[in-house]
Amino acid sequence: QVQLVESGGGLVQPGGSLRLSCAASGSIFHIRVMGWYRQAPGKQRELVASINSGRSTTYGDSVKGRVAISRDEATNTVYLQLNALKPEDTAVYFCHADLHDWTYYKDYWGQGTQVTVSS
Repeated sequence: QVQLVESGGGLVQPGGSLRLSCAASGSIFHIRVMGWYRQAPGKQRELVASINSGRSTTYGDSVKGRVAISRDEATNTVYLQLNALKPEDTAVYFCHADLHDWTYYKDYWGQGTQVTVSS
């Protein structure tokens, strides 16, 4: 079994910063992509950022220039640095991994961590 465990969410004031972490554990052969998505109430889930095994990154249009994603392959951990946060960044942030679990490549999701931007 594979688990994605997120941490680092919380309440932050507009203009503030947060760092989210997600550690993948379990029966993992190879991780192709790790990333973060978010879902606000009444909205569709959207990509925040992703990073592949070659360290190429992709960012959502709504967060470009304000976030940075990084990955520690030794610990199967992905980090998301969120800066200059705005109230519209309020959402549940989900970790995602496209990985091979010794059977075939599958999508895995974390349970989500709440980020609230409010004064």
